[in-house]
Amino acid sequence: MAHPTQLGFQDAASPVMEELLHFHDHALMIVLLISTLVLYVIFATVSSKFTNKYILDSQEIEIVWTILPAFILVLIALPSLRILYLMDEINDPHLTIKAVGHQWYWSYEYSDYSNLAFDSYMIPTQDLAPGEFRLLETDNRMVVPVESPIRVLVTADDVLHSWAVPSLGVKMDAVPGRLNQTAFIASRPGLFYGQCSEICGANHSFMPIVVEAIPLQYFESWSSLLLENA
Repeated sequence: MAHPTQLGFQDAASPVMEELLHFHDHALMIVLLISTLVLYVIFATVSSKFTNKYILDSQEIEIVWTILPAFILVLIALPSLRILYLMDEINDPHLTIKAVGHQWYWSYEYSDYSNLAFDSYMIPTQDLAPGEFRLLETDNRMVVPVESPIRVLVTADDVLHSWAVPSLGVKMDAVPGRLNQTAFIASRPGLFYGQCSEICGANHSFMPIVVEAIPLQYFESWSSLLLENA
């Protein structure tokens, strides 16, 4: 598992995040090639002593520098639009969870169960167990089954929040009075950390998100145990 505070992207834990990483590398390579070409042209222009004061225009060069950038933009736009539609697609979710943002904690309601809901607060630094991450651990994690389409309904109780888990490629605004939805598939078991990504007040940085992905049989046992204790 990638460290949640590392520089750059975390390791992908969902198919959509894998696509986002591939698109990032694709776009970065195009930017690198363009930058190399521009730097070479600048260096060649500055270091060359050849001049010709009678050259006023060149139709061929103008055609090339008009068509080539348009072609490059198409190379970037097509995969970008594909991923945009993939992120917006929600097909036959196996589980629906409602995430409600509060000042300053998250509440989770498992809509497919009659009485399965809990609040998720950040664990104070002095109560952390060895190996747990400061400002990122919660007392109750959002538990989901692995390799199952999960739909998350996101809203807020007071002000704007944003439910975001980078390694799952998920980020959705929580707006009071509005129900937004997003979806993800956890492709492997593990703990995936996120934080509220909307400046929501004084304790904005103290309402983390922890998604725990576990095999389906363990998820069924976990949900049965919570329902028995409810």
